[in-house]
Amino acid sequence: MAQAEGGSLSQVRAQVGASHGITDLAQKLRFYDRWASGYDQDVAALQYRAPNLAVDCLTQALPGPPQAALILDVACGTGLVAAELQARGFLQLHGVDGSSGMLEQARARGLYQRLSLCTLGQEPLPSPEGTYDAVLMVGALSDGQVPCSSIPELLRVTKPGGLVCLTTRTNPSNLQYKEALEAALDELEQAREWERLVAWPVDRWELATTELEAGPGTSDSGGFISGIVYLYRKRQVAPVEAGRPSAQPLTGL
Repeated sequence: MAQAEGGSLSQVRAQVGASHGITDLAQKLRFYDRWASGYDQDVAALQYRAPNLAVDCLTQALPGPPQAALILDVACGTGLVAAELQARGFLQLHGVDGSSGMLEQARARGLYQRLSLCTLGQEPLPSPEGTYDAVLMVGALSDGQVPCSSIPELLRVTKPGGLVCLTTRTNPSNLQYKEALEAALDELEQAREWERLVAWPVDRWELATTELEAGPGTSDSGGFISGIVYLYRKRQVAPVEAGRPSAQPLTGL
């Protein structure tokens, strides 16, 4: 329940903690549909910083004027990332999410040029290969949301030389997922599909929902969980070597 509707911080923590505990995707999407109208107030009460941190990281690395960049916000929710992007001059924004309730809230902000209902992990993104200058996915990399196996799909719709910015929580309940995520990220780097630019650990990610989730030495009343921001650049297409003869068709067979 949102504070604006009379909910206390303890109620907000219970709501967010419940969302973290749902590992079934269909159940989690229904939860988000019901939560959509109060989501912004609730995460603000927990001092949720991931949208701001991710957009700061992206902005420092993206070349050229922000208004010229075409950006995809995957798992866009109510549009918190779009608000951060617009504040920094980004105007060409597309969003996708698996929750129709969240998309309704995002549409009301009026910041996206295109919004699509898409459940990543069950269907491909509704964009051609190499469409976007940058792709962000903030707050959706955890159990019951976007599977690690979907990361190559983000890379597919990114232009060669474009950027991919990702976040995940590093609190105790998400550590197993984070380990699998980093294995998937490293596999793509070893395959030379992209290169890591940033891996930025952040201690004060959002207020913990329980004392067990807080960092060492903190209390439930004031403790924060930690998180991490990743930034990758998609590899450019390798140029044809100068002076190398082209293959000739075989003849005389």
